[in-house]
Amino acid sequence: MSITLDLNCDMGESYGAWTMGNDAAILPFVSSANIACGYHGGDPATMRRTVAAALEHGVALGAHPSLPDLVGFGRRPMQISPQEAYDMVVVQVGALAGVAASQGARLHHVKAHGALYNMAAKDGALARAICTAVRDVDAELVLYGLAGSQWVDAAQGAGLQLAQEVFADRSYQDDGSLTPRTQAGAMITDVDQAVAQVLHMVQQRAVTSLNGKRVPLEPDTLCLHGDQPDALAFATAIRAALEQAGITVRAPGKRR
Repeated sequence: MSITLDLNCDMGESYGAWTMGNDAAILPFVSSANIACGYHGGDPATMRRTVAAALEHGVALGAHPSLPDLVGFGRRPMQISPQEAYDMVVVQVGALAGVAASQGARLHHVKAHGALYNMAAKDGALARAICTAVRDVDAELVLYGLAGSQWVDAAQGAGLQLAQEVFADRSYQDDGSLTPRTQAGAMITDVDQAVAQVLHMVQQRAVTSLNGKRVPLEPDTLCLHGDQPDALAFATAIRAALEQAGITVRAPGKRR
């Protein structure tokens, strides 16, 4: 049986004079891009340039909405209501959809960023509000959400196509959640270890937690963090390993 996996990367996170990531070098290795919408990174010019670069490489366009936290790069939790989450997602997805339309393209997917993503993974009301916002902007958009989390039921309840997401450079807890970045062992910095985790997740449909527990999951899309120092090395090695294993890299349900 043939296996297909999407490789997504967070991109367009530079802001003004602040440069984040190495988007141009990583784009050839991924199949979808999650583009910052100005709340945690990104600005109008960066959004335009990132959309253009992704289109040039045939990479699917995704909006990457966040909590309004430029200083904290969207990684600090905030107390927000589901209505506030709905509103901020509508605005951000709508903005990037407009940028895409200006270049004759449409968005393919939405993936929340940072703290907003992790908060909704455990908070069903928040996940439902975000999925409703995505549906109300464009019901054909694919929702990227943490495999086995609250995102799954929320996306299905909103009638959205769901791509369950797994991570190459993050460790997992026994409940299938990501280890918080504040804890030891949260980040996987060794490329070979990351490759081994990816192949195990895709081929065995499971991941081994930090405590050694086998956690079942359904990987549709794999996140490569574009802001980590060795992002290009990770992208190169993982893409090569997937191809060697006969795994097809393609965005889920990509519009033709």
